[in-house]
Formats: sequence, structure tokens, C-alpha cells
Amino acid sequence: MKKILLIVGHPDAESYNFALADAYERGAAAGAVKRLNIRDLDFNPNLQFGYRKRTEWEPDLVTAWEAIQWADHLVWIYPVWWGSLPALLKGFIDRLFLPGFVFRTHEGSLTKWDKLLQGKTGRLISTLDQPGWYYRLVYARPSYHAMKQLTMGFTGVRKVKHTAIGPIRLSSSAFREKWLERVAELGRKDVG
Repeated sequence: MKKILLIVGHPDAESYNFALADAYERGAAAGAVKRLNIRDLDFNPNLQFGYRKRTEWEPDLVTAWEAIQWADHLVWIYPVWWGSLPALLKGFIDRLFLPGFVFRTHEGSLTKWDKLLQGKTGRLISTLDQPGWYYRLVYARPSYHAMKQLTMGFTGVRKVKHTAIGPIRLSSSAFREKWLERVAELGRKDVG
């Protein structure tokens, strides 16, 4: 049975993303599930010195890192804003996904590195204010590629599945309910 870490990247606890996280958590209830609501963590999302100088982690980031290490499967739920991630989620990744923790470079090489999150799998659940097909065909899904390839893939997380839900804006309650059921089913499948 997989150990699942559910990471919610929306800053508003009353958002549909939180309803999706609740549905996923209900579906995965038969397994070992931990949840991080990034909005509730006390940390500075600014990687103030880049990689030049390390900023010590706040206690909530230490706890978040321990949860990432514990998990076999990372599930990220977030809205796509301006083709990207919310600033708070991006800051969370910037502060935690550091050299020596999620990857290790090879001296003298720009193209070789050790992927330190190998063995983990992932799932991305993102909400859009446009249809998923439109985001894929017109904009080529930049947030998806950033998360799947440039964050998860770069660090060794494999078999990353993606579910894009949209459009949320102007959607009916029936549309939203249908997706809550589908996301609960994803949670049930992921536990297996």
C-alpha cells in the first residue's frame, strides 16, 4: 500500500481545489495519507539568496520535508494561474527542492545529476479557467511541463499522471460534482 502525501497549493481554503483535495483524501482513506495545505504553513516563500547561500528552513518546512521523504506517492492539487503555479506553491518548491535534497549535481557537468527522489511516483491535479483541450492545444500546457518534467522528472519522481479540470469559471454544480467523484476515484486507485 502506498504512502500518499497530498499537497494543496491553492491559497484559499474555500476554493474548489480544497474540495478536490477533500474528495481525493476521502477516496484514499483506506491508505496511509498525509496532507499539506501550503497556505497553513508558516514560511517565507522567497528563496532570498538563490543557491548561493542557504536560508535555514522554518519548522513547517522541516515537517513538510519529512512528509515528502516519508511518501511513496506525491499528489499535487493546484490552480493554473497565468499558465503557471500560484506564487505560494512556487515558493514552497523553491524553498524545499534544493541541491543536496532533491538532486545532486556532478562536479564539472551541466547535464548530469543524481535524482534524489527516485522511487516515488506522482499525480498532478490542476484546475483551469479554460477547457483542458484549449490549454493543451493553444498554450502547450506550460504548468504541466514545469511540474512533470522540470520538477518531478528532474528530481526522479516517475509515472507522474495528470488530470486537468476546466473550465472551472462559469462551471455548473453538476460539472463540479462529477469531478469531485472522479477525483475521489483517483484517490481510491492510488492507494492500491
